Amino acid sequence: MKQASEHFRFWEYIAFIAVMFATLVLCVSVGSVSVPFENTLTIIKNTIFGLPIPGDISSPAIISASRLPRVICVALVGASLSLCGGAMQGLLKNPLADGSTLGVSSGVALGAIIAIAFNITIPSLPFAGTIVTAILFAFFSLFIILSLAYKLDYSLSTNTIILIGIIYSMFVNSVMSIVITFASDKLKHITFWTMGSLSGSSYQNALLLFTTLIICSAIILSHGRELNAFAVGEENAMHIGVNVKRVKLVILITVSVLIGVCVSIGGTIGFVGLVTPHIVRMLVGPNHRRLLPASLFGGATFLMLADLVARTLLKPLELPIGVVTSFIGAILFIFIFYKTRSARG
Repeated sequence: MKQASEHFRFWEYIAFIAVMFATLVLCVSVGSVSVPFENTLTIIKNTIFGLPIPGDISSPAIISASRLPRVICVALVGASLSLCGGAMQGLLKNPLADGSTLGVSSGVALGAIIAIAFNITIPSLPFAGTIVTAILFAFFSLFIILSLAYKLDYSLSTNTIILIGIIYSMFVNSVMSIVITFASDKLKHITFWTMGSLSGSSYQNALLLFTTLIICSAIILSHGRELNAFAVGEENAMHIGVNVKRVKLVILITVSVLIGVCVSIGGTIGFVGLVTPHIVRMLVGPNHRRLLPASLFGGATFLMLADLVARTLLKPLELPIGVVTSFIGAILFIFIFYKTRSARG
């Protein structure tokens, strides 16, 4: 029985997937123009299998061409951010860590802002300029951060990594301020992007996110045992045969790649990677073999609901999704912190 509970069980996968899919249908159905659930299911099914949409269904283009790709991208970004947060909290033994702790997300944001400010585009793919530039800055930032950390501390200790990440983020934020100063005409676009937005997301964006998530999640999930070992200390992890430095590098690089792609498409979306792992930890426990899969589904569900609030709360106006996640996340984090302290007391 103990062995079975160490892994995410089949019925748990079914339960989490069912909740996530129900949330997806709800979010696709509800908006400025609401569509009945049964029509939404028909449109989703026919879109997936390339079938014609029945003529008696109204507003099919709103669902198939606009709302469905957006909600899929939202779910994939939420899953990615939450998975990264759970992995970083385990790796760094820091409950306040998430995918942005390393500082790569700030580098990605700088790349995207430079692309927006200076109209960097790719011929025939005008919107890809921002994404490509942001991803390039993600790898550049990762190279700088890891090089500095390695030079300062050969063992890549947790404190050194966090310190370098904070310093790098502060430096990049100052550079972003300079760029914004010289691009005041793009200020509204830049500001909306930095607060997080997945409006206008396409199936191409979803394919990029899905491919990256599949590859990176496979790597992170395969290190669940090692992350459990980190929970009892790096020295103890070494004593049971964990190559601490290699695992750190693999997790940090994988998280950085995943965060880079998410931020390049959706902008800066806070609190998802911080709060969601804490919520699912209360449901499935601290074992990373269970926590990480649960974080994937929990993050997707949380961000889809946050995006639904962003689209409908002040309609026809749309709030940046990062504003909604920060507001909800701050309240949830205070509640989780209070409940955890009360349980310990």
